[in-house]
Amino acid sequence: MKHIEKYLTPVDKETLGLSENLHPQQLGSCTAFYSPAAAISLDEAEIGIIGIPESRNHYQNASCQLAPDEIRRLFYQLYNWKKAVKIVDFGNFVIGETIEDSYIAIAELTAHLLQHNIIPVVLGGSNDLAYALYSAYVTLEQVVNMVAVDSRFDLGSEESPIKANAYLDKIVMQQPNFLLNYANIGYQSYLVASESSELMRQLFFETYRVGMMRKNMEEIEPIVRNADLLTIDMAAVRRADAPGSPHSTVSGFYGEEICQVAQFAGMSDKLTMFGIFEFDPMQDYNSQTAQLVSHILWYFVEGYLHRAGDTLFKNKTAYTQHSITVSDTTQDLIFYCSKQTNRWWMVVPVVNLSKNMERFYFLPCTLKEFEMACENKIPERWWRTYHKLNR
Repeated sequence: MKHIEKYLTPVDKETLGLSENLHPQQLGSCTAFYSPAAAISLDEAEIGIIGIPESRNHYQNASCQLAPDEIRRLFYQLYNWKKAVKIVDFGNFVIGETIEDSYIAIAELTAHLLQHNIIPVVLGGSNDLAYALYSAYVTLEQVVNMVAVDSRFDLGSEESPIKANAYLDKIVMQQPNFLLNYANIGYQSYLVASESSELMRQLFFETYRVGMMRKNMEEIEPIVRNADLLTIDMAAVRRADAPGSPHSTVSGFYGEEICQVAQFAGMSDKLTMFGIFEFDPMQDYNSQTAQLVSHILWYFVEGYLHRAGDTLFKNKTAYTQHSITVSDTTQDLIFYCSKQTNRWWMVVPVVNLSKNMERFYFLPCTLKEFEMACENKIPERWWRTYHKLNR
């Protein structure tokens, strides 16, 4: 713990009303709270909660720095799950002298937790903190797939500084670059400039309108299953359900739907970091948004408790393999289906011309995409991924 103590301030349980009158099964009674006096082994933790009260690069949402403790206040009143899970609340991050200092320290802190196989669950703070979380993977020199649940793309320009609504370009332009794929779930077309949509297309990034996703929420699952890092901007939730998000609109995901996305994220064996940003307690009504965020966290952990381990492909006999001949391809499309969960993957060949060898990328997909291949149609996500990996 000594390596990370300098970054953290323990949770004040008494101020949050967690010091007494809690039921033994309420999360405030079941969570281990870091303090300099308490000996907590990182090797025993599975999920680590970190509040980051940082909003200096906010976009019209300075008070989101107040969010972490307000979320905790309601989250720890919820009841635990049927299965045990080792959660440690590491407290709040001590912000740096400059915002750049904070980014560097956040990356080091979360990278340290990742090295101990702990999933950092980050409570922001402003949305630019997603840049710092991505930087943790850069620190570890680990390729990362990133999924953002957001009503906008948060693209800036090469000249503009990092902001909560303009950080993605800095990730894309960074060298060396460890971003393998980026997917946006829940954008709203009337909030996005046409040139931004075109740039996302040129970069082979995945973008999904909120209306398209809401027609069939199950189609979100394979997109989320492919993520190492998933972040939620609360502006992706409609204002009626999240009044404490100043950039939300009358449209967006319903509260139950954003909880389902969080559950999908928790279920993914691949996902190693989760963040929630842009909640402003000062604009909340009757703690409604804080309550929703606490439910999002609860469903994320419930998903984690249902991880099946079928994303790692350690035992090929645990899957059924399907080889489909499709026109305009030089080889069959290969699909795998887990016998345990009935989840699907399609195999995308990766050709390394410099070494004259071929590798394979297992892309999570839906039954619908398999059926599309059976109808002699190449799934769009297969094409996009193939071109991205072989450009």
